[in-house]
Amino acid sequence: MPIETVRIPRLGAFGSLRLPHPVRRSSPRPILSLLLWGAAGGLGLMACPLDGSASLRPRGVMVDIGGRRLRIVCEGPANAGPTVLFESGAYGFSGDWAWSQRLLTQQGVRSCAYDRAGMGLSDPAPADEPRDGINVARDLEKLLLAAHVPPPYVLAGHSMAGARVHLFANRNPDKVAGLVLVDSTTPEAMSDPQVAKYVLGFTHQTHMAALVSQFGVLKLLASTPLGDKVGLPPEEDQEKRVQFASPGYNRTAYEEVTYWPLAARQAAQTGPLNPDLPVAVVSAGVFDTPEGPRMQALQSPPARASRAGHVEVVAGASHNGLLGKAYAPAIVRGIDFVLNAIGASSPHG
Repeated sequence: MPIETVRIPRLGAFGSLRLPHPVRRSSPRPILSLLLWGAAGGLGLMACPLDGSASLRPRGVMVDIGGRRLRIVCEGPANAGPTVLFESGAYGFSGDWAWSQRLLTQQGVRSCAYDRAGMGLSDPAPADEPRDGINVARDLEKLLLAAHVPPPYVLAGHSMAGARVHLFANRNPDKVAGLVLVDSTTPEAMSDPQVAKYVLGFTHQTHMAALVSQFGVLKLLASTPLGDKVGLPPEEDQEKRVQFASPGYNRTAYEEVTYWPLAARQAAQTGPLNPDLPVAVVSAGVFDTPEGPRMQALQSPPARASRAGHVEVVAGASHNGLLGKAYAPAIVRGIDFVLNAIGASSPHG
C-alpha cells in the first residue's frame, strides 16, 4: 500500500509556514510572556559565549551520505552484539543521550546517537526532501551504511521519535532486533483528541520560537534552564544552548514538528509492530502538560502487544528530565530488558 506523502512549504527567512489545512491558532500570550521574562533574566545570567560552535569540542564524526553530512556519535566496543541506536525527539540532538550512552559504555554495550539533518551539527536536508517520517528514515539508513554500523539494531526513541522508530523498524525488519520507547508518542496515539490538541499547540509554540529566533531573542534565554531541560554534561550542555538560540535549528525543529502527524500516519501505514519484537516502554512519572496522563496511558500498548514487553513509569522524572543523569538508568534498564529478550550480551543477563 502506498505511504502518504504531503509537501508543506518551509518557513522562509522571515516568513510564516502555511499549514496544509486551516487550524485554530492558540494564543501566543503565554509564550510572549515567557520570552519577555527570560530576556530580562537572561541578560544577567549569560555566562558563556553562545554566538557559534567555535568554542565547542564536538563529539562524534561527520559522515557523508551523498553530498551532505550527518553527525553520528558511537561509543562502546565495536562488535559487542546489537548496537543501540538513539533517535531524539523534537528539538533533540545526539547529545540528549549522553548520560544513557555513558552508562551503556560502562557496561560494554555499543551505542550510537546522531543528529538529524539540520539539527545539531548535521547539514540541512535538500528542499525537496521534507522532514517527514520517510525521508528521516532514509537518511538514517544511508548514515548507518556509510558509517559502517552493522545490524542488528535496538532502536530507542524519545517523544516524537516513537513514530520514527516504528517506521524504521517496519522498513528494516531484518535489521531491527527490538525497540525502547522513552516517553514517546506512538503512531496510534496521534488519533487521540487530547494528543492531537497537544501536538497542535506545540506546533504553534515551535512556530513562534522559529520566528523570534531570527531576531536573537533566544540568545537571551539560552543560558537559563530553558536552554537545557535535560541537564546534560558540560560539553553537550554548551552545544545544546548554542543550538537553542540558532535560527536554523529552530526552523528545522518547526518543520519536523509540522510533519509529526504525517510521520505518524506514515508509520501506521506500515502496519503494527511484529509481536515477536521485544519492546520496552519507559514513561515519565511527572506530567508537564494537562494532556500528560492521557499521553502516558497511550504509551504502553506496544509493549503489551509484544510477546516480550516491559513497562516502567519513572517516578519524579519529567518528559525531558527522563534523559538526565538521575533517570537515565531507567532507560538503560529498558535496553537491558530488550537485550536479554533477544539473547544478547547484557550486564544483567
